[in-house]
Amino acid sequence: MHPCELCESTGGKELWSSAACRVVRVDDPCYPGFCRVIWREHVREMTDLPPAQRRYLMDVVFAVEEVVRGLCSPAKINLASFGNMTPHVHWHVIPRWPDDRHFPEPIWGSVRRENAPMRSPVADDDFAAALAVALSPLQVLPWN
Repeated sequence: MHPCELCESTGGKELWSSAACRVVRVDDPCYPGFCRVIWREHVREMTDLPPAQRRYLMDVVFAVEEVVRGLCSPAKINLASFGNMTPHVHWHVIPRWPDDRHFPEPIWGSVRRENAPMRSPVADDDFAAALAVALSPLQVLPWN
């Protein structure tokens, strides 16, 4: 088995964590508010998780989406879980705007605008504080 990037590193600036997963901010100045929700244990597919853990993970993803929407006011949120390059369960929560670099493509698609407007980032402390409030009910794992 090849080394797993998400087992060996945080995968971004950690903003919140529980015993089951962590929320990190991706350092991408074109997409302020881009977060990943990463399952701690090395698991390849969502269906490798028991149903209670799947529900918990999606509750975290949806709470992160609400925080990103509230702090960044995007026109749209993209939720993605690929794992083709990193086969470790994780979700991308990506704020999108009609004038961003890739719109309407996914952010891994072709660049459509070289000079897309830059948006003001939200400070990590503000992001972490908002996540702490939104995710406080999820600090306790329901299957323990």
